[in-house]
Amino acid sequence: MKEIAQDLLYPELEALVLAAGEKKFRAVQLYRGLMQGKRISEISDLPKAFRESLTARFEDAPVRVEETLRAADGTEKYLFALADGNIVEGVLMKYKYGNTQCVSTQVGCRMNCAFCASALSGLVRDLSAGEMLAAVLTVNALAGGTPERRAVTNLVLMGSGEPLDNYANTVRFLRAVSAEGGIGISPRNISLSTCGIVPKMYELAEEGLHVNLTVSLHASTDEERERIMPVAKAYKIADILKACDYYFKKTGRRYIFEYSLIAGENADRAHAESLAALVKGRPCHVNLIRLNEVKERALSGAGEKEAYRFLGVLEKAGVSATLRRRTGADIGGACGQLRAGYLAKEQGGK
Repeated sequence: MKEIAQDLLYPELEALVLAAGEKKFRAVQLYRGLMQGKRISEISDLPKAFRESLTARFEDAPVRVEETLRAADGTEKYLFALADGNIVEGVLMKYKYGNTQCVSTQVGCRMNCAFCASALSGLVRDLSAGEMLAAVLTVNALAGGTPERRAVTNLVLMGSGEPLDNYANTVRFLRAVSAEGGIGISPRNISLSTCGIVPKMYELAEEGLHVNLTVSLHASTDEERERIMPVAKAYKIADILKACDYYFKKTGRRYIFEYSLIAGENADRAHAESLAALVKGRPCHVNLIRLNEVKERALSGAGEKEAYRFLGVLEKAGVSATLRRRTGADIGGACGQLRAGYLAKEQGGK
């Protein structure tokens, strides 16, 4: 596998261009072409010889769309093929306020949450910052966007993988995707979802990025959380809350708790009251999710009535909360479902 040009920030691209004996303005042309989602070989204002020297060293297209699924609600789900043959997913969700892309940070995942398809085959490898960025640039271009007039307006790092388990690459991606002169997505329009890797939450607070921090909570007691999230054995809820408060102190951004409503597990009135008692008065918001069921996992999502009853308990207690609109359910909306199906199909064909 060759190097990935999208891994380089603009000053690094400029140094690369000058080291190759090219004029400084070639760096602007190269960067602009990459930000437009083009292959290196498609950046026609670069000299042919220079393009050929670049593609000899760098992947022409580190990410390409292998398959696209479109849901009735307009959601689009992409299966991205990487240069080494691995595959990851991305989702473009369309809302009145703009288009949100769900970004993967790893091939697979090692967190092994009981409701998630991403970890079915374990962690294969981390994605580089450039691979994450290339996925965003590719979707933006496919949706008719440019760096100046983006089709992708918001990002959520909620695809396959745990962003804080791939910390250095994730932070570099955040800097690259929000950089002025590039695609320039504001950190305020980016949400990073973690299962609660406490030391890295503190590190993120010091980065000065001010992205929206979202924590996958899914339970209000450590005992119940450990049943569905192995990471809970290492990091307790009290420690997560302290890290969240520190993030708020450093950034001024309220944090968000994701809570997947699982039938027979955490979705009744008693659990709603317990969650309300845990988070009431904190600078946070609770995002309730009706679980997208994964056939390989023995868990079912709560029904609509149960979900709204749960929401009502939180609202009555004075907790800021919403029930997330379900998107892409008819195309396998949960993280890892498209990849898992693709892998099963590939293995079945061998």
